[in-house]
Amino acid sequence: MNVAEDYTGHVEPGGDAARRVLRALTITKLSVGPMDNNAYLLVCRAQNEALLIDAAADPERISDLIGHGPDRPALRTVVTTHQHGDHWQALGAVAGANGSNTAAHPLDAEVLPVPPDFLVEHGDTITVGDCSLEVIHLRGHTPGSIALLYRDPDGSTHLFTGDSLFPGGVGKTGSPEDFESLLNDVTSRIFDVLPDETWFYPGHGDDSTLGAERPKLAEWRERGW
Repeated sequence: MNVAEDYTGHVEPGGDAARRVLRALTITKLSVGPMDNNAYLLVCRAQNEALLIDAAADPERISDLIGHGPDRPALRTVVTTHQHGDHWQALGAVAGANGSNTAAHPLDAEVLPVPPDFLVEHGDTITVGDCSLEVIHLRGHTPGSIALLYRDPDGSTHLFTGDSLFPGGVGKTGSPEDFESLLNDVTSRIFDVLPDETWFYPGHGDDSTLGAERPKLAEWRERGW
């Protein structure tokens, strides 16, 4: 698989992956499946251990992304951000082929085709090699939707938001109450505590930064669900 090294946050369905290289961690984004789902492969550079966020579809493409040679990273963990089926179609195949542990929030776990090896709650930490990711529970898109936060010691923060936050608004919700819950969590647990330079990586489509989206929060609330 071809991997572009000039990371912009944009990948094409069925196209090349794109890699961002940090001092301790690499982040590689790949579009999979018919709904342009993003799968993110995080690799600890020191330990060559990997974590995958959302084994959404196309297990063969995800396998190619991980690699097939002796120097490929060991995929230790697959995290599912939420219960919707377009985010876990390849979960069983990818986890089974790599002997990976799987993780999800307990409120979404029962729907998944593979029972999680461990459950994560708001404030928990998931490790990939020497790197740590913080779990942020964002209630509304689904009951157990989570985001994962990596605080780069040499730079800005990196946030993987699943379908809870996109450029232009929060994720789809099924009621005004769910919308209020999601927007309140996104405001209090993300925008109120993380800096503008935080780069976020959604479950579909292009990336953005919190600084680019912050001025739109009042507009999102006024627009409603």
